Amino acid sequence: MGNPLHLKSLNHISLLCKSLEESIDFYEDVLGFVPIRRPGSFNFDGAWLFGFGIGIHLLQSENPEKMQKKGKINPKDNHISFQCESMAAVEKKLKDMGIQHVRALVEEGGIQVEQLFFHDPDGFMIEICDCDNLPVIPLAGEVAQSCSYLNLERMQQQMQPMVQQHERAI
Repeated sequence: MGNPLHLKSLNHISLLCKSLEESIDFYEDVLGFVPIRRPGSFNFDGAWLFGFGIGIHLLQSENPEKMQKKGKINPKDNHISFQCESMAAVEKKLKDMGIQHVRALVEEGGIQVEQLFFHDPDGFMIEICDCDNLPVIPLAGEVAQSCSYLNLERMQQQMQPMVQQHERAI
């Protein structure tokens, strides 16, 4: 089947927020995303952030009081996952920040993948993992790849001017 829509990459995810400011702070301070310019023609409150090759578009809910409350952390719930360099460092930082989280372990063919799950301020699930240990093996075909950070250094170099510009603006 190939690529029928000729997709190139994942551009962004969009999340509704009870408090736009609280969510911006979370994605900046906890996950390291950088605010970027958002088109001024939008007639609703929101913010765009960028990091690790993906955008996060935060949208202020028109009815924040009607949004669901945070539930129990459930690794089987909808979530977005980020790879990290050190699970121990991530867990220490989450503890230092007072962010409740749940650990999980995936074992497959002698390979172990550690996972940490926690919520953003609105209850959207975030996963941090060392998934690079687990090969991506297509169901059809024989080619196996690593779930690698896709040249993290290149992405960090691309982000550096945005980070510097943001720091100058503060």
